Amino acid sequence: MFQKTSLALGAALSFGIALSASAGTVIKVGHGANEQYHMHRALLRFEELVEAGSNGEIDVQIFPSSQMGPDREMIEGVQTGVLEMAVPPSSFFAGWDPAFAVIELPYMYASKDIALDVFHSETGSDMLGRLENQGLVGLGWLENGLRHVTNNVRPIESPADLDGVKLRTMKVPAHVATFQALGANPTPMNFGEVYSALQQGVIDGQENPIALIDSQRFYEVQEHVSLTGHVFTVYIPVISQSFMNSLSDEHQALIKSAMAESEIYQQELVNGEEAGQLQKIRDAGVNVLELSAAQRQVFSDATMEVRAEYRDTVGAEAFDAWVNAVKAASQN
Repeated sequence: MFQKTSLALGAALSFGIALSASAGTVIKVGHGANEQYHMHRALLRFEELVEAGSNGEIDVQIFPSSQMGPDREMIEGVQTGVLEMAVPPSSFFAGWDPAFAVIELPYMYASKDIALDVFHSETGSDMLGRLENQGLVGLGWLENGLRHVTNNVRPIESPADLDGVKLRTMKVPAHVATFQALGANPTPMNFGEVYSALQQGVIDGQENPIALIDSQRFYEVQEHVSLTGHVFTVYIPVISQSFMNSLSDEHQALIKSAMAESEIYQQELVNGEEAGQLQKIRDAGVNVLELSAAQRQVFSDATMEVRAEYRDTVGAEAFDAWVNAVKAASQN
């Protein structure tokens, strides 16, 4: 019996080694957005660059739409080696390191360009470096974008208009605190459940960037879009530290450079498509309200305490470093 088992195991191992040799190095990448979203298309560029640059020695396989599980589970999969790469929102890393909560505080950046400058500053690099304590390597920053409010109750022109609105948010404490401060009824919910919840009236509204409102077709089940721009959100592509270390220096450099090029490509997509997406939403009969700078300032003032309270949560050193980087980028 032992001999038969040994022979069977040996055959299986030989078969596995043969498959491994023919397949080369496989990098499975999981994320939560659908295949139309600009972040997914940027990852397709990453796949193309890595496979071409490695002469086919690396096979990149991308799994969109939470096929590999919710964001937290994907992060844990990368930490344990079940998954090589994941691309979750930055806020999820705050579950392991509170410093990451500073990135998505309300009205932290006066513009998207300021946010991008901070991410690509020395302070942004230092933040990515903290991921090593989680067994991860941060490969860069992929845009999710400025988040805006949609709902079926009324146009949102001031915080008072959010009073009592049952609004889906991400399961991010800072986001929940933001909408509590604004008077809404924040309702954390998994992303994949949002469309049906809106359709069935379980929630009144949700908040997401224009590209997601478009690609997830939320505009089909919402009457109002208000361009509040309350939080700028970003994805952090991460790869297993142990897996990365197992690769040659050449392949490590290739992965990093491919992601940097994919970031640039994503910005080209976002900048070229957002105006058309917004017009598509208008053409669907949705009331799109553009807020003035003065109106957005009212929202910012109403969330000032949220930003101040998070200094203790984030840690004074990390919080102050980020705020100083924002100030420096604002002066450029």
